[in-house]
Amino acid sequence: MHFGLTEEQQELAATVRTLLERRADSTSTRAATESATGFDADLWQTLCEQIGVAAFAIPEEYDGAGFSLFETGIVAESLGYALAAVPLISSVVAAEALLGTGDAALCAELLPSIAGGEVAALAWPGVTGPAAAVPTVVAADDRLTGTASRVLHGDRASVLLVVAEAADGAALYVVDPTQATAVATPAMDTTLRFADLTFDGTPARRIGGDAKAALHRAHLAGTALVACLQVGGAQRALDMTVAYTGERVQFGRVIGSFQALKHRMADMLVEVETSRSIAWAATYAVATEADDTEILVASAASHCGDAFMKVAGEAVQLHGGIGITWEHDISWVFKRAQALHQLFGLPHQHRALLPL
Repeated sequence: MHFGLTEEQQELAATVRTLLERRADSTSTRAATESATGFDADLWQTLCEQIGVAAFAIPEEYDGAGFSLFETGIVAESLGYALAAVPLISSVVAAEALLGTGDAALCAELLPSIAGGEVAALAWPGVTGPAAAVPTVVAADDRLTGTASRVLHGDRASVLLVVAEAADGAALYVVDPTQATAVATPAMDTTLRFADLTFDGTPARRIGGDAKAALHRAHLAGTALVACLQVGGAQRALDMTVAYTGERVQFGRVIGSFQALKHRMADMLVEVETSRSIAWAATYAVATEADDTEILVASAASHCGDAFMKVAGEAVQLHGGIGITWEHDISWVFKRAQALHQLFGLPHQHRALLPL
């Protein structure tokens, strides 16, 4: 790929950023996380209706926009920068799992609603862990029993997919969300919503096709998009730090003029730019089904996760005492770094997948 955005992609990024600057400020986001839904439902509706973010990676035959996951990654980077509380990752990962099954009838039934903005969730330990995660729900005679823990937006999903262990291995099922018992799970980063879903002989419809291949596709897509979120969050941390050190005065000088702090912020910039390059490469590889997709995605996950943690930690340090207070936005950046670190596998788990 060319490491630059096309004119249309630049316009997309600018449009999303402009909307988020108006609608996803700190006050709005904090209010959204304390609302009944736990996310900004109005913002999500606007993003879907006016820009079509949920439909980008869905084929036109299923009422999607027919673009690719790369365009979704551009949106994810902007959402990461804004720390916006919307269910993009949850819905896209569920859609990718559906597309990966090859079940055309079910795709035609469910994907149009996801493309339109209905919240979708995938109840699978692989969302909060590596792709090899073992299902905690058991299937027998198309009925599910067990508990799926920490399901991203699991208690607000209109479309619910569940991975369960069947007699012939892991399988993917569609479940009526109202038939599951959902309990919201508190999270460090309140802009991400999780729930534990319990099934007790719950009726389910098995999805045809290769579930293993579908979950592999969903995990690659989710991992790449989380890397994009991490890039956006790291850029936000850097920008906030540069602005703060340009205003904070100590010993009669703004602290940003001290050489030692300049070096630390230069190192932060290197982490951000290298993260952006590998995140774009990984997302493009997933979108185009490149031969080196798995290597690029594992590389992005291993680098971007650690880089965001490092940049967020430096940002807190360079903000001094106010950096650790709940009221200051930089603490939200730090919590986002911690939370994203846990999704789709830890960096060291992805590094273990890379060839020596």
